[in-house]
Amino acid sequence: MYSLLRHCLFQLPAESAHHLALESLRISDRVGLGCLHPSVPALPRTVMGIEFPNPVGIAAGLDKNGDYIDGLAALGFGFVEIGTITPRPQPGNPQPRLFRLPAANAIINRMGFNNHGVDYLVERVRASKLFRERRGVLGINIGKNKDTPAENAVDDYLICMRKVYELASYITVNLSSPNTPGLRDLQFGEPLRQLLGTLKDEQQKLAIKYGRYVPVAVKIAPDMVGDDIANVAGALREFSIDAVIATNTTTARDAVAQLPHGTETGGLSGAPLMQKSTAVIRELARELNGSLPIIGVGGVMTAADAAEKIAAGAALVQVYTGFIYRGPSLIGDSVRAIRDSK
Repeated sequence: MYSLLRHCLFQLPAESAHHLALESLRISDRVGLGCLHPSVPALPRTVMGIEFPNPVGIAAGLDKNGDYIDGLAALGFGFVEIGTITPRPQPGNPQPRLFRLPAANAIINRMGFNNHGVDYLVERVRASKLFRERRGVLGINIGKNKDTPAENAVDDYLICMRKVYELASYITVNLSSPNTPGLRDLQFGEPLRQLLGTLKDEQQKLAIKYGRYVPVAVKIAPDMVGDDIANVAGALREFSIDAVIATNTTTARDAVAQLPHGTETGGLSGAPLMQKSTAVIRELARELNGSLPIIGVGGVMTAADAAEKIAAGAALVQVYTGFIYRGPSLIGDSVRAIRDSK
């Protein structure tokens, strides 16, 4: 069934298909067609002090503005992460900016944090059944506006954190998109330590204000070299960050350069990212030694990929490109593979 739908969607420009698929999902949820979705078994996990009904979530980027929270939750995801959101609305990069590479089961995007701004997202979250009825786990992924200088980036993260804190199950600090100039530089050295220290202080203040502790995760890139992973892990431990999400998309092109669109600028996701991302997870697990959990994402195209991420040291996994290529069946299949791998 989904293979036929995907064939039809793939006849459209990638961004048009993206919006059509999400609108169809919203309509399906509204008219009560959720019963047609494949069943997803329960496999509870407690991570960051949060109980997840199963360990397979949808990664940020699919629903940037929180418009499709309930439709995604109805598919059986153990958690839904929305965003990346910025303080002010921004259009993102010029189109075309989203490219399919079917021969590699991959996508390249240079969307550029296109979103309607944090105030719009807050309205959408408040209107969702997931939030109003406390039906599931919601992550909110925050970033900086493109025109905010890197030295002022923390101000954008603080604005977003303050506005989404009371709505989120957890907050993700995105430092790793390759499509916002200078953003990845915040992952290293003193800029990282200053950012983490400021955000941790704000988290403590907000926890007192709202009487509720909301965990903070940091999302990192797969393209680290040398001692980068060890240094990032050390900073995450030093500032008691609650989780790390590994990884975002890659700028590497060695696996796809020969394919149509393979040299497009942007972040590469899908099958070519799987082993690169898993290697980062494995190294992080060694460096962190259980001091904080890892959420594994990047190239999960099959149930076996999801189980491999868990085996490498992830406590939870997220899907995105695999969901586009495989459809909703990937969720339940992945949960079962994780359950059966133990």
